[in-house]
Amino acid sequence: MKVLLDECVDWRLARLLSGHDVRTVQEMGWAAMRNGNLLALAEDSFDVFLTVDRNLSFQQSLPRFQIAVIVVCAATNRLQDLLPLVPRIINAIPTAKHGEVMFIGIEGFL
Repeated sequence: MKVLLDECVDWRLARLLSGHDVRTVQEMGWAAMRNGNLLALAEDSFDVFLTVDRNLSFQQSLPRFQIAVIVVCAATNRLQDLLPLVPRIINAIPTAKHGEVMFIGIEGFL
């Protein structure tokens, strides 16, 4: 599956999501773009948008986009805090549905 990492996600996470074609917002030249515009661009080239922005689902009408959104909820967006969630992220990517948001996190951060 093709996955786009939001600019607020540590780019090194891309290397750990084996079995998926992962790109970053920065790689695509889409840094500093507003979420609505970013999702509209991403839906043409990606299956899943991975972010740590917990407010995204409240700020955007996700059902209008043809891309799935996975929100990772950890203590911070640093790689060391995201590492324990990597197996769950990898398993969630193929089951994520376009227009829907899936939250993955550590208890207490969801």
